Amino acid sequence: MRATIFSTICLLVILLQSCKTTGKEEAEVEQENNRPNIIYILADDLGYGELGVYGQQKIETPNIDALAKEGMLFTQHYTSAPVCAPARYMLMTGQHSGRAHIRGNEEWADRGDVWNYIAMAKDSVLEGQRPMPTNTVTLPIKLKEVGYTTGMIGKWGLGAPHTHSIPTIMGFDFFYGYNCQRQAHTYYPLHLYKNEKRVHLANDTIAPHTAFPESADPTDPESYADFNLKDYAPELMFKELTAFVDRSKDQPFFLYWATPIPHVAIQAPQDWVDYYIKKFGEETPFLGGNAKGGGYFPHKNPRAGYAAMISYLDENVGKLVTQLKALGVYDNTLIIFTSDNGPSFAGGADPQWFNSAQPFEGTYGRGKGFVYEGGIRVPMIASWPDKIAPGTTTDHISVHYDVMETLAELTGFEAPDNDGTSFLPTLLSAEDQAEHEFLIWEFPEYGGQLALRMGDWKVVRQQLKSDNEDATLELYNLSTDPTEQHNIASAHPEIIQQAAEIFRREHTNASIEKFRIKALDNGLIPTEE
Repeated sequence: MRATIFSTICLLVILLQSCKTTGKEEAEVEQENNRPNIIYILADDLGYGELGVYGQQKIETPNIDALAKEGMLFTQHYTSAPVCAPARYMLMTGQHSGRAHIRGNEEWADRGDVWNYIAMAKDSVLEGQRPMPTNTVTLPIKLKEVGYTTGMIGKWGLGAPHTHSIPTIMGFDFFYGYNCQRQAHTYYPLHLYKNEKRVHLANDTIAPHTAFPESADPTDPESYADFNLKDYAPELMFKELTAFVDRSKDQPFFLYWATPIPHVAIQAPQDWVDYYIKKFGEETPFLGGNAKGGGYFPHKNPRAGYAAMISYLDENVGKLVTQLKALGVYDNTLIIFTSDNGPSFAGGADPQWFNSAQPFEGTYGRGKGFVYEGGIRVPMIASWPDKIAPGTTTDHISVHYDVMETLAELTGFEAPDNDGTSFLPTLLSAEDQAEHEFLIWEFPEYGGQLALRMGDWKVVRQQLKSDNEDATLELYNLSTDPTEQHNIASAHPEIIQQAAEIFRREHTNASIEKFRIKALDNGLIPTEE
């Protein structure tokens, strides 16, 4: 009898322990499933003023504008760098440019003729950019650690085929798009990549930067037929994007949509081009090649074509939102829409006519490639139903390299050493938002540049690689002079001194020779003009 009672008690203990364990596991599964899906949309060269909700008057973006109406609009959000590759590297790692490994575009030219489109088509070793270090910890790697399925669609630009620095090794379960940012200079490439393998497309071999034929009639639409082929990369990528969302709907997923739009060349679906031709009227053709404006491909109606690309992207954002709602996952999805840097001045883009960086300047010297506000201030919209208050606007100062820390706080992964400050409290309208002491941009291209923002103060230095003492020392108060027109450096030596001290503390010499600015490496930061 005693043995029977003892056996019964033991069985009950085992069952209770089993229930306890099962309950704990179920709770963990439920918690994991309650983590939001995260979609980060990174436009390419989209200016601060090129969305309707940011004041754009000529280009129509109703679906992206709707995200802002349903969520939060950031008025003081920044890229980490004013060109493609470094901005993407700092987004993926959370590092600022004072100590980042990749600080500029570097095409790894010692491999051979990397700018030869035909040679790259024949030899994939010539594709891609210089790899990230093997020990780089990226955002998708950390998200995978806490149960996220990760996918990337679009332009990579942070490594090369046959190296460790490709999306599927650097944290993404799935990749479809351009490995190489040079290949992305055409929207009708010979191939894209699906994970590690090339997917060959039904396009002719028209190398990027091919000029308009001298014998052709620039007023004849048929003269441009070679520059608009069959397989449009953004359309193919969007199909893969929707397929990824569909098969990932039952578990938390992170989707990094690094669309190449609206980076020139100007190539867009004809129905959208026709829509804007009707709206804008006829215009002077852009003839590409070595024409004034920076090459790329010719276009008969460049303003219509440029606007068409942005509206096509907007249309697909709308389709994505519709899909998320149909799958029943929209309410638990955080969508962030932003851009990698300011607007381009090349390839037929017309930032002055579109007022692309409004209220800032977006033309050469002030837009893409430069550390003035037009080159680094970018739009950012965040939408998350029932979590982010609809129709809100924030002037919280934030930057791409904040994303690592923000998503760490949101999802619970342990962030690697980084320079970011989480903006999650701002998204959730909490009162405990930490502020940046400073933001920093060290950029080795276009003569060598440096900028620091400390509150409303912004220090800018240009021509730091100059050998003839042309380097500038500029100071602006963005609260009273947001477009940086009045240099007041001589009146505030104490602010210049403060910036110099911050820079000396934050700067490390670049590990890649091309990214080194000797004046900065030697500590030559003047404290007066």
